[in-house]
Amino acid sequence: MQAEIPRILIAGTHSGCGKTTIASGLMAALVARGVTVQPFKTGPDFIDPSHHTLICGRPSRNLDFCMMGETGIRRTFAEASAGADIAVIEGAMGLFDGREGSDTASAAHVARILKAPVILVVDVHAVSLSIHAVVKGFRDFDPRVKIAGIIYNKIGSDRHRQMIAQEEFVPALGWVPKQPESEVKSRHLGLVMAHESPAMKTYGRVIAESCDLDRILDIARAAPPLNIPVPVAQKTPAARHRPVIGVARDDAFCFYYQDNLDRLARAGAELHPFSPTADTEPDVDAIYIGGGYPELHAEALERSRCRQFIRDRAAAGMPIYGECGGLMYLCGSLEADREYEMTGVLPARAVMTKKLQALGYVQGAFGSRAGLWTGTVAIQGHEFHYSRVECDPEARFAIRLGHGAGIGDGNDGLTEYNTIGTYTHAYFTDAFCRKFVAAAAAFKKR
Repeated sequence: MQAEIPRILIAGTHSGCGKTTIASGLMAALVARGVTVQPFKTGPDFIDPSHHTLICGRPSRNLDFCMMGETGIRRTFAEASAGADIAVIEGAMGLFDGREGSDTASAAHVARILKAPVILVVDVHAVSLSIHAVVKGFRDFDPRVKIAGIIYNKIGSDRHRQMIAQEEFVPALGWVPKQPESEVKSRHLGLVMAHESPAMKTYGRVIAESCDLDRILDIARAAPPLNIPVPVAQKTPAARHRPVIGVARDDAFCFYYQDNLDRLARAGAELHPFSPTADTEPDVDAIYIGGGYPELHAEALERSRCRQFIRDRAAAGMPIYGECGGLMYLCGSLEADREYEMTGVLPARAVMTKKLQALGYVQGAFGSRAGLWTGTVAIQGHEFHYSRVECDPEARFAIRLGHGAGIGDGNDGLTEYNTIGTYTHAYFTDAFCRKFVAAAAAFKKR
């Protein structure tokens, strides 16, 4: 099926060139014009999409070849772009930087899959004419990738701009001055989340003043028609029959792929957000606890009555699934600045570390242990954490990894009762979602 979807991909020469700020500012500038923008992010990132979502008022989606494949990227892109005037995709890292030194899963790879014109962000701090050697190299490196324009970032003065403008290999679409006051703070997992800093949203004014929005819109509208998969109709149960899956959503747990939530809903679940840091006892049939920053909110998590509630529900057999930060919360304790009591569902303690413990893609499968609600479905995703989990000798694991670090020794998915805690941020398959919803429905009937 052919679809006309105006689109651009904002890429950078390297991490730290200002790509995220400019992509978010461009989204904000377009929204301020009354344009409906559908945001996307290449790769497995959770943080940048939170800024996109806040700016655009539409959930930002990840486009990751390693987790989704070409068909999944096209399907997610087309479905999410419905009703939007333009799709703006922010690339990850440098334009051609992909998995393990290749361009697989890179921003360039996604641009080729979606036939998306690329606008390249280049950092011109302390450089003038030499930047054109960089631009020419990027333009010519892969002729399958169309670099339609350049946004020059960190212009120091009018004179600086004039020196660069003497040569032009690719059309200049923007000259963005240095804006140190608009920088967003970072911490160990990346930028702070959107609700913690309004800087990205306010950057729209800078982009509106510094970039040619009309030309950028023209480039997006000139993108060729895109072949997309025909959507498969799915029948969902009536609302009164749908099991409720509680999704932990607060400052401590905020890392979720929107596609995962949508697939759970399509598989028949009603999703109910709740806050583990608050004294809440949600009326749910299963619980999904994503990643985030439990170490920054450990005291509130320790005090909350929700900790005992989850422990009791786990012992009663409720299906509970936790990822990374969720895994840490499901352990007996979390050592950060001191040791904090956590839910105590899983036989282990979590320890924050100063060094990165794991970063990369994960592939594996759930085992065939009797009674495990997941069955033997495959799992794929990504891991990124500055913590380790020290398991008790009797600990059991639900997942055997073919690629990735996990909890250790090729194992992930620490399990107890009907609870599973994993370091993998999984990109859910339809099969996994059906299993999770079926387990919630079975618990509902008790």
